[in-house]
Amino acid sequence: MNGGVVNATLAFLLWGLFPLYFHAIGEVPPVEILAHRMVWSLLFLAIVLTVRQQWKWLPQVLRAPKIVGTFAASALLLTANWGIYIWAVNHGHVLDASLGYFITPLLNVLLGLLVLKERLRRGQWIAIGVAAAGVVWLTWQAGQLPWIALALAVTFGGYGLLRKTAALAALEGLSFETLLLFPLAAGYLIWLTAHGANTFVNTPNDSTRWLLVAAGPITAIPLLLFAAGARRIPLSVLGMLQYIAPTIQMILGLIVFHETFSPARLAGFIVIWSALGLYVAEGFLAARRTA
Repeated sequence: MNGGVVNATLAFLLWGLFPLYFHAIGEVPPVEILAHRMVWSLLFLAIVLTVRQQWKWLPQVLRAPKIVGTFAASALLLTANWGIYIWAVNHGHVLDASLGYFITPLLNVLLGLLVLKERLRRGQWIAIGVAAAGVVWLTWQAGQLPWIALALAVTFGGYGLLRKTAALAALEGLSFETLLLFPLAAGYLIWLTAHGANTFVNTPNDSTRWLLVAAGPITAIPLLLFAAGARRIPLSVLGMLQYIAPTIQMILGLIVFHETFSPARLAGFIVIWSALGLYVAEGFLAARRTA
């Protein structure tokens, strides 16, 4: 349990700092950043697997259509989550992105109910209801659904569920996901190069090139930590630890990127934070009763 908590905590700390990284490569279009994340992540993971002489699992997985299908689904969810998040950060929506990751833990509770057949206590139902009220308020005051937040919550919640129940360990699973995504990413970068639109080739800034190459370890390391942690701790504990990343992102959105935080918007956030506080308190009391 302790090792899983440490792994997940480190993953969320690193993810909390991601807006700083994406802001530093803001000159690169979001879809191109996404492609570079896939390509350089696979290269980084391939080096790790080669050093550890850990390739024997791949032929067996390729002969198992069910496993391939599961990881194709998780790879698509991961791609969607990455793409939405990069777009949000580079278009001044860091606070909306942080809201998505505040909602995700409560979505994890619902997924545990619907998919893993976990039973919800009364306090958990109340917390979910309060969070839903916060989303309804934000929708009403903005005149539209907070689609960035909801899309990030759904894609990352679904990804976490699939990784928790995956047949492969953290390193092998992430490597297989990036392997499935690699042909699309590489093909897109080749197409950009052929049309003279590859920022990696055209940019005069060497720092941008190095930052794009660094997308490999920057992407893979927290995902490996997350996958390793998700397999070793309950989904409810994973959900509580997940508050770390959006809290850091929200602070960055306010202090570093100076995004607007209107009183009406703050009220919606407070309702959702209240739901999270209720959820944590209920879990703590339930653990004490069990002890």
